[in-house]
Amino acid sequence: MASWLDDPAVAHIDKEKLNFLQMLVFESNGLTKEQMLPFLMAVAKRGKDSHISFTQEEIDTIIKTLQKYAAPEELDKINKMVAMYRKKK
Repeated sequence: MASWLDDPAVAHIDKEKLNFLQMLVFESNGLTKEQMLPFLMAVAKRGKDSHISFTQEEIDTIIKTLQKYAAPEELDKINKMVAMYRKKK
């Protein structure tokens, strides 16, 4: 089965960044809506501490790619996370 990490759309994004995201997807599995915001804030801090940041173009590309590969229940979770992210900005 193809992975979003292998999609040509994200090929230009640093592998370290993509691996960081993959780890976060794994860690966020099973979190409730109430747990998601504290988790995302901790993720932002961890990214900053690791000097990992994403351009707006990278974020948009990653979101579109994730949505393409997501199962329906995952797509709902992704859309909620994106909405929280955009609301926070």
